[in-house]
Amino acid sequence: MSGYELILLWFAWIVAGGSPGPATLSIAGTSMESGRRSGLAMSLGILAGSAFWGFAAAFGLSAIMLANAWIFETLRYAAAAYLLYLAFKSLRSALSNKQSLSQKAFAGSLKQIFARGALLHLTNPKAILSWGAVYAIAVSPDARVVDLLWMFGFLFSGSIVIFIGYAVLFSTLRVVAAYQRMRKVFEFTFAALFGVASLKILTARL
Repeated sequence: MSGYELILLWFAWIVAGGSPGPATLSIAGTSMESGRRSGLAMSLGILAGSAFWGFAAAFGLSAIMLANAWIFETLRYAAAAYLLYLAFKSLRSALSNKQSLSQKAFAGSLKQIFARGALLHLTNPKAILSWGAVYAIAVSPDARVVDLLWMFGFLFSGSIVIFIGYAVLFSTLRVVAAYQRMRKVFEFTFAALFGVASLKILTARL
């Protein structure tokens, strides 16, 4: 790929990763409720899950998994159930008069929050499909290991910018204050987006 095409690919990767979804919403909610350190722990957990799928796709695990549909089906239902749980938590918080945030599921020690972030991304079957699709487009079939690792690092840098950026942004006082003013709107939005994400996973053709 040319330098121009690589730049477009990187920005497309950032736009896709930064759009509202389970990962970004979880980072935002955790950062607002538990502070920057917890938000960063969630971000690092999600990045760890993304790195796992990135390496898996680069070195052929995606082909093995696609040949064994039951693995994807197990991940599909686990992810959908988890997202429905988060949607329920958000909806319950929206209907409550308490000023707490919806992401109570991500309270705890930094290690626990990191683990939940990793689990969130490891149970998302679309993650490995996204990595696999990019490798198929941007890397030739006879690519060397160094080429695969370079492409992984190139795209993963975009993921770092997005997920760490979310943790920093949503742990600032102004953003938290804005959230408190519009809490119910955010909570209903979280509930709807988590619910839609769950439905998409259940209905996606893998």
